[in-house]
Amino acid sequence: MISRRNIRVKVMQTLYTIDSMSGEVKPGEPLTILNKKLDATRNLFTYLVYFITEVARYAETVAKQRASKNLPTAEDLSVNTKIAGNELLWKIVEQPGFISAVAEYKLKHILDAELLRKIYLQLADAAEYKEYIETPSRNKNGEREILEYIFSTLMLPSEEFTSHIEEFFINWDDDAEMMQQLVIQYLQKPSGYDFGPILSKEKQEFAKSLLQTTLDKTEVSLELIKPKLKNWDADRIAALDMIILQMGVCEFLYFETIPTKVTINEYIDLAKEYSTVQSGQFVNGLLDNIHKELTAQNKIHKKSHKNNA
Repeated sequence: MISRRNIRVKVMQTLYTIDSMSGEVKPGEPLTILNKKLDATRNLFTYLVYFITEVARYAETVAKQRASKNLPTAEDLSVNTKIAGNELLWKIVEQPGFISAVAEYKLKHILDAELLRKIYLQLADAAEYKEYIETPSRNKNGEREILEYIFSTLMLPSEEFTSHIEEFFINWDDDAEMMQQLVIQYLQKPSGYDFGPILSKEKQEFAKSLLQTTLDKTEVSLELIKPKLKNWDADRIAALDMIILQMGVCEFLYFETIPTKVTINEYIDLAKEYSTVQSGQFVNGLLDNIHKELTAQNKIHKKSHKNNA
């Protein structure tokens, strides 16, 4: 589910954490840090899906509350609970992997009941929801679209919801854009993900290999990078830029299925997004020079491969 770009971000953050640590790094510690970052992404994804399901199921809570009044009105006794029986909703909540992940992360304990109520009430007032409950039949598109509406129109734009997420998930800023895509993809095809490991075996191997190779080949990458720094003030080079450059050099030399153009573009984007204002230009210039040097020396050997971005 996670793209290679997202994996690069997690590896970059792991390397930065290691670089910032005092004392000797224990064997296996880098991989442990990386896995924790990936698990935090799985936790966040699970919670977003969980919150959607709880909003949909809240219709039954409202129906029970209104029916239990001392003098319920006809309206109180006729709250429409169609969404609580949403077929896609029940495919999700009955998934063993989903049930297990919700329990594992203890998500019920961080659910904000008042926020949940507010978002449900916004849903109940929406024209899209009224159209949904007034349609007597059920169809796959309608069932999916109302859950997508809860997520994309009610949850994500809400500052209160965003603040709630930021309180419990420090990785929200890094993962927010990715989560928008992953949740929608999941709602379109819930059978495509079982809430187990967030990475496929292939991508898990890529993440592990990129991390370990960058650590193991530090001397090799720095030998290529340092001579290119003569036109830059070494004291002002951000530590993150150096990590990005080392990762890029390692992809040039040791990841034969990733085209050099992809590597350069990916790390320019990461430098722009995560480092300083000048970092994009800096990383672009150095990686381009190193690429030309390695190409001239016939040290870059690539082969075609699908999904290598």
